[in-house]
Formats: sequence, C-alpha cells, structure tokens
Amino acid sequence: MSKVLVTYFSASGVTAKTANKLAKEVDGDVFEIEPKEKYTSADLNWMDKKSRSSVEMNDPASRPEIAKQVENMDMYDTVLVGFPIWWYVEPKIIDTFLDSYDFSGKTVIPFATSGGSGIENVEKNLQKEYPNINWGKGKLLNGSVKAWF
Repeated sequence: MSKVLVTYFSASGVTAKTANKLAKEVDGDVFEIEPKEKYTSADLNWMDKKSRSSVEMNDPASRPEIAKQVENMDMYDTVLVGFPIWWYVEPKIIDTFLDSYDFSGKTVIPFATSGGSGIENVEKNLQKEYPNINWGKGKLLNGSVKAWF
C-alpha cells in the first residue's frame, strides 16, 4: 500500500485548509512547510518591490529557510506539495523544500491555490527546475478536493 505525505506552505491559511482536506481524502500524513521567519502582511505585499516576498521571488537563487524537516521521508511513496501561486510559479520556500530531500523512487504531485493563476506554468517551471523528480499531474484546488483523487 502506498504511503502518502501531504506537504504544504500556506501564507494566509487557504492552502492549509485545502491540504488538510486532501490528507483526509488520501489517508495521508500532513506536514506544514513553515518558514523559519514567519511572513508578515508587509512581507506579503506584492505591490511593494522591496517586500520580502517580492525580493525572494525576483531572486532565482533565493531559498528561504524552513523551520523544521520531515522525519522519515523515506517511508513515503507519494509526496503531494501544496502552495499558493506567487508570480505565476511556486513560492521560493517550495524550492527550499524540494532541494532538501532525495525524491528518488517517489512520485511528487503539486497542488496549488490561486485567485487567478492556473497551474500549467507552475508545472512547467517545476519540471524545468527539478527534472530528476518523477512529477505527477498537478491540480489547482480552489474548491473540492474529492473530484481529484
């Protein structure tokens, strides 16, 4: 039987709710990808070019530090990675997470929440940046998760 881990980063709580619903649907464990330094509303102001999120997203090498690591990543066959879409791609903290583990032998499936962006550009970016990961088809989940799995 496949063991599933549902991981997520959520700045506002929307992705957290979706991830927890999804974990129940797939009978998976849940892990929050928490930044070591929490984001404030000022940090998330995308209209301010000097805000923390704007600076991170404009720096391809940016890798915000994560507060804790997944224990026993080896026990999971499938890892769902959830996040809000920022600047049409995944937030840089997701890149930190993906850089932190060996996903050999696993299927990694992105899911995202967004008020206006689709997931297609996110998937292209993830496949380009992480070609050695076995990517499953991602999904934009702004509503029900039941229809997906």
